[in-house]
Formats: sequence, C-alpha cells, structure tokens
Amino acid sequence: MSLSRLHKAVVAGLASAAMAATIVCAPRTSGGKPLRRAGQRVFVLGFDGMDPTLVRQYMDAGKLPNLERLSETGTFAKLETTQPSESPVAWSSFATGVNPGKHNIYDFLVRDFQTYMPDLAGVKKEPPVFKWGLIPTQRPKVTSTRGGTSFWVHAGRDGVKSTILTVPMTFPTETVEHGEMLGGLPVPDIRGTMGTFNYWATDLSSFEEGNTEFGGFLKRLLFDGGVASPVLKGPESPILRQEERELREKKKSASGLSDAESRRLEELNTSKDVNVPFTVKWTEGSGRAEIEIQGTRLALKEGDWSAWVPLAFEFNFLVKAKGMTQFHVIRADRELQIYASPINLDPRDPPIPISHPADFSKKLADKIGLYRTIGWAEATWPLNEGRMDEATFLYDAERAFDDREKIFFERMKTDDWDLFVAAIETTDRVSHMMWRLIDPKHPMYDAALGAKHGDAIERVYRRADDLVGRIQAKLPPDALFIVMSDHGFHSFRRSVNLNTWLVQNGYMVFEGQESAKKGLSDLFGRGKFWEGVDWSRTRAYAVGLGQIYFNLRGREGQGIVSAGAEYKALQDEIAGKLVQLADPDTGEQVMRAVYRRDDIYKGEYIQYAPDLQVGFNDGYRVGWQDTLGGVNRAVVENNNRKWSGDHCATATEISGGVFFSNRKFANPAPSIMDLAPTILKTLGVPLPADLDGKPLM
Repeated sequence: MSLSRLHKAVVAGLASAAMAATIVCAPRTSGGKPLRRAGQRVFVLGFDGMDPTLVRQYMDAGKLPNLERLSETGTFAKLETTQPSESPVAWSSFATGVNPGKHNIYDFLVRDFQTYMPDLAGVKKEPPVFKWGLIPTQRPKVTSTRGGTSFWVHAGRDGVKSTILTVPMTFPTETVEHGEMLGGLPVPDIRGTMGTFNYWATDLSSFEEGNTEFGGFLKRLLFDGGVASPVLKGPESPILRQEERELREKKKSASGLSDAESRRLEELNTSKDVNVPFTVKWTEGSGRAEIEIQGTRLALKEGDWSAWVPLAFEFNFLVKAKGMTQFHVIRADRELQIYASPINLDPRDPPIPISHPADFSKKLADKIGLYRTIGWAEATWPLNEGRMDEATFLYDAERAFDDREKIFFERMKTDDWDLFVAAIETTDRVSHMMWRLIDPKHPMYDAALGAKHGDAIERVYRRADDLVGRIQAKLPPDALFIVMSDHGFHSFRRSVNLNTWLVQNGYMVFEGQESAKKGLSDLFGRGKFWEGVDWSRTRAYAVGLGQIYFNLRGREGQGIVSAGAEYKALQDEIAGKLVQLADPDTGEQVMRAVYRRDDIYKGEYIQYAPDLQVGFNDGYRVGWQDTLGGVNRAVVENNNRKWSGDHCATATEISGGVFFSNRKFANPAPSIMDLAPTILKTLGVPLPADLDGKPLM
C-alpha cells in the first residue's frame, strides 16, 4: 500500500483523534415513508433560559413588540419544565415528549456505579485502538445515552422534511430521514470539554499559571529580544492515552512495571497534550502584537479580535485533527495579555461528525464562512475567572448570536422544509453572567458596573425579540410558529454544598476537614475525585447540580444501603432534614422541596435516576466545589463569582420557561413535554403511544 493510500485509510478509519473518543454512530432509521408535504408547516424557535417574569416585565415596558404581538394574537404562557430545571434534562424532554425516566438524562453529569466517578451525561465514548502506536485497528465511537425518540425522527420516518439547527442535546447527531441537523450542546471543543480557553500574559505570576477552576489554561509570557515562544494547548493524543491505559493495566498484573515503564507512566500522566508552538512579537507600549502560528500571521492592536485561525494537531505523521481558534489582544501597553478562544472543531473537516449528513456542516461553512461549532459558544469561563471583562464578554456573546442567526437564515433561503427547529443559547449565558447587575442583594452586585452593563439581559432579550420578528416575516401565514424556552432564571446568591451537609449529618464519611480545591481538569481529566471518602461507611453522596444518590448495595461498587425498607427510610430521613435547611445568615429556607425518585420519574431508565432530587428556592444553587467532588467547611456560603444567575435544580414550581405561539391554545399550563405531540399532530404524524405529553389542541 502506498503512503498516500495508507494515509487515507488511517484517516478514514480514525476520523476522530482529537477527542480521544469519537466517531458518531447514531442509530440509523429504516423503513420510513417516502417524502411528503405536510398539511401545515411548523417552525420552532428556542431561546435557552428565557424567563417568563422578565419577558412579561419587558413586554409591559414596550420593549418586546414582536413577542407582545404573539401574546395578543396567539398564546403566551409559562411553560412547565422538568425536574431538575436544567438544560440537558429539559431539552431532552422537549425533543422526546417524555419525562427523564424515559429519556435517561437527569443532569449534566452521570456517575459510574463502580468507581463513583462522574462524566458528562448524554454520550458514551469508546476510544480508538492503534497497533504499534500508528495503525488504527478499532474505530473510535461515541453514542448517545439519551433514550426516547425525538419528534423530528418520528416526523422523518413519516415522510416529513426537516431542518434542526443547534438545538441542545443534539450531539451526537441523529440520522433524520428527509432531514438535516447541525449539532448543539454538548458539541465539545477539540479537548473534549465545554470550553477550555488559553490565556497568556506578561503580568501572570508563577502561582497563577496552570489550569483554572473553570476550564482555562494560563501561562506567563516571557520575552527575549521582543519575541516570546508560547504554546497553544491542544487535545490529548489518543495514541498516548492508549499507551497510558496499557501501562496502567500492566501495573495491575503480576509482572508489574519495569523502572523505565514506571517513569514513562509518570511522564504520560502529565504530558499527553498535543500543543502547537507559536511566536509573539511585542514592544512594550506599542499598543499592538504580532502573532504567527502554523503559517498564519496576525497583526492585532489592543482590543482587536482575529478572524478564525485554522489549526492542525498532528498525533503522528499520518493522523491529525483540525480545529480553529480566535485570538484577542486584551492589553498591549505596559503589559501584554492575549486570549485564545476554545479550539472549535473546524466545520469544514471536523475530527468527528457534528452534523447529519456529515458534510452539512461543511456546506454551511462554504456558504457563510467559518462559524462557532462548540455547543457552549459564549465566553462565560474567562469572565468567571477574571481574565475577561464584561464588555469583552458581551461583545463575544453578540458574535455567538450572530453565528447562529447566519446559519438559520442561510438555511431558510431554501424553502423546502415542513419542520424547522432552531435554538440560541446566548440568552442563557448572558443571564448566568450578568444577573448580579440586576440584583442589588447579590454579593457581587456592583453599582458602577450596573450603570454600564445593567441592561445586558434586557438587550439580549430585545435582540431575541427582533429575531422573532424577522423570522416570522419570512414564514407562510398558515405555518404554526412556536417560540419557547427550556426553563426560567433566578439569582444565585448563595452556594449550597450538599456533600458537606451529608458529611456533617453523618451520611457520608470523609477523612479530613476540607478537600483540596478542584477544577474542571479534575472532572474531565479524571483527576483526583472523592479522595478521603470512606465508601464502606458512606450511605449517600451528591453528584452534579442537585442530585443525591444512595450507596446502594448491588448497584454501587461498594454499596451498603439495602433496597426496600432501608432505602425508603433513608429517603424520608434525608428529605425531611434537608427541606428544613435554613440559611445560617438570613434564616431563609434553602429548599422549596426535596423530591423522591419514584414520585417524579417513571420509565425504563429509572435505575439511573437520583434517589433524591433537591428543589432550591430563589437565590440558592449547588456550590462550585461541590459539583467537582469537593467537601467544604461550610454548607451555605456566598457565591462570590460573576456567574450569578442560575436555574439548575431550582424547584420546578418556580422555574418554568416561556411558550408563545401564533395560534391560540386553551391549555393554561402547558408542559415542555406537550410540545412534541403538539408538533407531530400539526404535521399529521401519528403520535407514539409512550409519550407523556399531550397535544395542546
């Protein structure tokens, strides 16, 4: 075989190397009906996190004229959401029309029954296998763990042509007969995370360098003769990860590792990244910097953003993965500060498919240019880490909104669809980061910043309203037009550390007073997690943003709680105590409710559900370190982060989304699970028997 043919075979067999996991193996459909035209068309426009209380406030002030018109001529209602009121859970119920017990998504995270280790929910990864560290003998694979069937898959099987764009929980992408899909959350960056950014600066101290708590990599810039030579942190090599796995397995064997192999394992533990070197030229006080990386030369003034910079990460001389980033020069005066966005998968040749058909992402890029592919498209993490200011974050969020808009309108140029579903998440991200500026009671409220940016949430709602008007103007008058959100929003003033509460009340046994501070690298990189926990004496533990699991015998690897009477008694005991938890500083009730598993979930996936699901009152959310497996000293403490608004595990009763339609519906309390059957009925598609939602007409 020639080198050229070998290269093609390797690339075709690998298709992923960047993520250490992933060619999409979406289930293929068969036996569907031929393409037909629906009697009535349906367009659904989703805005993640759009809050009904704010919408009513802005409509009453005359600031959302297009939504107000829908309210007057059609329907406006609070849309009941899932428990918990989290994006992956709610969007999964939107797509399938069923409760989490039937679709298997309960949080952003899942835990391994045997190891208790957390991972991202919704996807199962199987890494590629290489022979001699070169030739792939087993293809990488990623499959969805979400159950249920999306309404667009049902529609496609019935002959309906559809377009599905950047809707959360559409990665891995599905095969949609007579349809096309561009994946949304959780499409990852090239490192397999929700957004690892790079940041270099001359004024960084050695104590600040390294991984941040919230998904960034910081490095000090050192100049010699006006030139610095930093590296851009890339993906982990799947070849080196395989080598590490093999050495770890051998370490467990009777033969063990040689001294050389032990040294190699230690080396691999810290150096699997495939980084890209580049050069920076800068003169103090010049107000500009020059960057050269893989043949691309950039001359950026202070405040400038680059266009997308294509990148290639080589794992060996045959296999590489393609991504892209944007550079932003924050400062270039007495100090130099440079930010690089998370490395998005290049839509023209992504290392893993992000669309259906696989070339759909490239066709879009050929028409509109490069666009953000990562599901978490806005720069929340650098703002939360203090490496970006509010104005820069809001500028970046506007560009994320721009990208989604361009995709929507490009696809609408071809008027051949009967079902069109599109979603934008910028409404959610701006609310997360800027809520502190509309809540004077928040610990991070800043009156001066409020004077500058206190209207940020209103502005993104007004932009959403403008998009509603422009899209509706392009729709046929008889098309059903739905505008919806997955949940509402609340202030996040106080952090609640559930694992700390479990330790203090004797349900978890932890050796020590407090865990070492953790970061997202511990979560995604499989770093230290749960150290200090004695599972032989632990009855309950918390994973995620409000889920409590029991250490159940026969289910967990070291379970000690028996099913039946002991299980139910433990549910009653913990729920009864937790719901009485009072904020030690204010006396306010932290929980509105604590829900038992079988009271809120039903279905074939209930064994994966949390045994207890908390429902917070306004102002409270699980603490950051708690989600990373840490045990803090205090159960309730101030949230001193710029991430100041939230909704995760807020009690469903107070955290619904919005529902607008150009048609009048009589149901005063629609549920997010009602949308799938409503859309299918409108399209003339037979309703599946297992739906939990009901048509609104």
